[in-house]
Amino acid sequence: MSPREAMRIAKEKELDLVEVSPHSNPPVCRFLDYGRWKYENAKKGRESRAKRKGAELREVKLRPKIDEHDYMVKSRMVQRLLEEGDKVKVTMMFRGREVVHAHIALKLLEKVFNDAIELAVIEKKPTLEGRNMTMILAPKTDN
Repeated sequence: MSPREAMRIAKEKELDLVEVSPHSNPPVCRFLDYGRWKYENAKKGRESRAKRKGAELREVKLRPKIDEHDYMVKSRMVQRLLEEGDKVKVTMMFRGREVVHAHIALKLLEKVFNDAIELAVIEKKPTLEGRNMTMILAPKTDN
């Protein structure tokens, strides 16, 4: 129909004439309440942002001389955080001359990863930064 006739019909129905596809031949338009349409789109956007949960970086700290039971508690914590969808930064803290025995810390960090191997992938391999050795684990994405 002609643009004038479309504008007349839109005024009669108290709606807006919105151009949907201006590049097609002929251009495609739609009758709708533009204010209401904008409001509903904004509402959908707010709802989707509210439902979305970003992956947080959570931290679990260990020491090289950790007891077996304490290790198991920390290991379960890492697994729980990964199941919740968060990334986990596992930090091995050294005191005094413990830093000389970094190989012990590497074994412990490897053990943490092996305990959570079905849930996690290594995002950042263990690195020594000052008196701390850190490793970042990310949850596995099932594709």
